[in-house]
Amino acid sequence: MPAQRERPPTASSGGTASSGRAASSGRTGRPPATSRAQILAAARRLIDRDGWEALTIRRLAAETGVGATTLYHHVRDKDDLIVQLVNEHVDQVARPELPGDPRDRIIVAWTTIHDALAGWPWGAEVLTSDGFLARLGDSALWFVETIVGGAVDYGCTRLQAVDLFRSIWYYTVGEILVRAHTVRRRDEIGDADREFSLRALDPSHYPHLTAIGDQWPARASLDLYPQVLHILVDGLLAQATTETP
Repeated sequence: MPAQRERPPTASSGGTASSGRAASSGRTGRPPATSRAQILAAARRLIDRDGWEALTIRRLAAETGVGATTLYHHVRDKDDLIVQLVNEHVDQVARPELPGDPRDRIIVAWTTIHDALAGWPWGAEVLTSDGFLARLGDSALWFVETIVGGAVDYGCTRLQAVDLFRSIWYYTVGEILVRAHTVRRRDEIGDADREFSLRALDPSHYPHLTAIGDQWPARASLDLYPQVLHILVDGLLAQATTETP
């Protein structure tokens, strides 16, 4: 992860007076980013450049050239900032054309959610606790309504539809984060951790794992989300509609 950017030197911090004036003059031509749109744009630039882990209110203040107190007029904390970024991102995602079959509507809505967040795993990271629905904007809530409504139209009770949504949400977020963390780990330490072979295990204790041997990493890299999504949706719908409400 890139190191945090140091503050420009000033006379009081050990730099010369002229270097302090030069640092200040470098910011006079940039208007203060005080609007919500400007703050979100600056946060997105920082994430794209340095990674979402580098995003803090302090660094965002330095990026925008305003004080942290000014930012707090628009965001409560880092989590609130990322939720606003996610809402803005989803606002730009085109709503898919929905098929008539309620089961297929659920599949289409989930696929769109997954694809939208796959490139923004840090967005999924902040939505990993229940209760996040209250923080979503209209565009994101449209997808939730579509999925819950599809389950109800299929024959589920509304509470069963909630269970369906939550179950698939857990899988979707987990799949996105595991892949993102795997890529980040490989970027940071290379492929050294992949050199471990299941063949090194004691076959008397782990016969199946040793038989798999070196095939696990290649298998783990496969994108099975579409197939698993269909299995989950069909299984949850079937279970819900056969239960007594």
